[in-house]
Amino acid sequence: MPDINILTLLVIAVAVLLTGISKSGFAGAIGGITVPLMSLVISPLLAAALLLPMLIIADVLSLRQWWGEHNVKHLMLLLPAALLGIVVGYVSFGWLDEAGLRLLLGVITLLFALNMLLKLVNQSHLTSPWAGRVLGALSGFTSFVAHAGGPPLNMYLLPQRLAKPQYLATAVVFFAVVNLLKLPPYLLLGQLNLALFGYALLSLPLLWLGVKLGVVLQHHISENIFYHLISISMLLLGLRLIYQAL
Repeated sequence: MPDINILTLLVIAVAVLLTGISKSGFAGAIGGITVPLMSLVISPLLAAALLLPMLIIADVLSLRQWWGEHNVKHLMLLLPAALLGIVVGYVSFGWLDEAGLRLLLGVITLLFALNMLLKLVNQSHLTSPWAGRVLGALSGFTSFVAHAGGPPLNMYLLPQRLAKPQYLATAVVFFAVVNLLKLPPYLLLGQLNLALFGYALLSLPLLWLGVKLGVVLQHHISENIFYHLISISMLLLGLRLIYQAL
């Protein structure tokens, strides 16, 4: 871990809170903002590595609630493609220096923000098996780079018109498997160690607080307004990361 100053600590704390809010089911796609936000103060790879243990613990808790309601057919289509995306993410991380990683992360963040704000992609056409494979691979890649696999996954799952419990359960199982698949390459990159797991454990109360805050926000703030605020924040973050890289 780098030297921790007040600004770094505050940014990481906000990112963990936002992760908890996304795990509450409120504006779930906002999880994609956490690594770009943390990358303003620490390296993108370290930001992703710090969050991975927390996500895995949160996945275990979510699986207990949703196991058995997932759609096996869609998972069998998506997960092999996601594994390919993870491999591509690992290779690209090995080739890029910190500036290159920030540039890649900034471009991904900017594109997701533009699609969230402007609806550039017509999701109604993304229902074929090949669309599932492409979006599954993209979800695996962006999940590896920035724990931001939600938008590509949603592009495929939402047009399938699954019942809400089945949709949520399928997403939970997908990311639980994807996050476990990310462990070996993260270890090979030398980013996971006992100290990092210790920091992750210390952050769990803040993650829990974020989940509770997400439940409260559902009753007091419009999800559409919150979603748009996050989208605008992602747009600005993407531009800032690209500027830092260049």
